[in-house]
Amino acid sequence: MGQRGRKKGASGEESRALLLTIAAKEFANHGFYKTKISNIVKEANVTQPTFYLYFQNKEAIFQELVDSFRDRIFTLTKSSKLDSDIASENVPDKISAGLANIFTFFNENSDLTRIGFFMAPESEEIKRQLAWQIKMNLDSEVENGYFLPSLDTNLFSEILVGAIERLTITHLFQGKDTPENLAVHMVRLFLYGVGRDY
Repeated sequence: MGQRGRKKGASGEESRALLLTIAAKEFANHGFYKTKISNIVKEANVTQPTFYLYFQNKEAIFQELVDSFRDRIFTLTKSSKLDSDIASENVPDKISAGLANIFTFFNENSDLTRIGFFMAPESEEIKRQLAWQIKMNLDSEVENGYFLPSLDTNLFSEILVGAIERLTITHLFQGKDTPENLAVHMVRLFLYGVGRDY
């Protein structure tokens, strides 16, 4: 069912979800200050009273989008932690799968990602918290023997977030590579490096 051709009598949840989808697109394309509620309701083909039935104001719907991004990325990151009993030959594939899930989420929710990861005032805090969650994963993985005991998990988690952020902008959102390929490239780089045997 198309956004403009939405069936009359759609449920409250459908209307609310549609408003969130349209708002994400508007915020991502025009920024917070240039986005107007009147444009959101026009694109969603609903009335302004319908908007205010679900959201107090523009700030409220924007914040819900940010919170949704934060919750979903943290859930994905927590679930990417390696279990304690993975065979060593399977570790690269497991890490790739976890990274690919994050890139896939970004790719399939590009408007939400632009808002939560890049535009929102708290985007830097979200990235800081993301790095902390990755560090917690890495600490557990070092303890389970997957990585060197000397690994600086704090520094490495910051490097990973920086790489994810940059590759999302330069490759994923530009359509230059798939989530799966980006994940594989990152794993090859970080697990095996770029040097020759000297």
